[in-house]
Amino acid sequence: LQCAALLHESLRCDMRALLAPDSPDAAVRLRDTAIAQPVVFVADYALAKLWLSRGCEPTAMIGHSLGEYVAACLAGIFSLEDALKLVTARGALMAAQPVGAMLSIGQTEIEATRLAKEHGLHLAAINAPNACVLAGPLAAIEAVTAQLTKAGIAATLLETSHAFHSAMMDSMLPAFSKVVRTIKFHPPRRRIISGLSGMPLTDAEATDPNTWVR
Repeated sequence: LQCAALLHESLRCDMRALLAPDSPDAAVRLRDTAIAQPVVFVADYALAKLWLSRGCEPTAMIGHSLGEYVAACLAGIFSLEDALKLVTARGALMAAQPVGAMLSIGQTEIEATRLAKEHGLHLAAINAPNACVLAGPLAAIEAVTAQLTKAGIAATLLETSHAFHSAMMDSMLPAFSKVVRTIKFHPPRRRIISGLSGMPLTDAEATDPNTWVR
């Protein structure tokens, strides 16, 4: 309820309606990353707060993508209000970037990197030894999909509107940096593992705006 109230003006709706199973336009609206990102953040944050309210105190936290913003908020690095400001700006800026696509493939990092270079794509994620994600222009993603399918290798197009976690997002960074520099940062009160380094986030890193732009 608190998050829905804070987001009402920026989303121009009550986000709870988008989570209702009988909402007529929820599926369409949630494909818009400008709306989906703050909604995903709130769902993650609410679930985490539920566990905390039941006495489940984490030894450490780690989050992927939006999940890292949830972890940072729970660690007290920034307030809930500032977290929502960040993820809303992030989603809107990402939505304004050129349209792209993402492909989950059953390949190693080495093989995925080779495919990325061959087709002008980017290695967006390494989820497991034989599970990677490529991102980039739709035509190039379609070409890789056809190549891998013909070879009998798993290739699944992800339901995304853009090529997230790729260089296709780089042009939004200057505008996002301006938003980040309006946020007040604090040293973490809970241990959080950095998605950038894979190591515990230091006080200096947590309070450095460049960390969140990167």
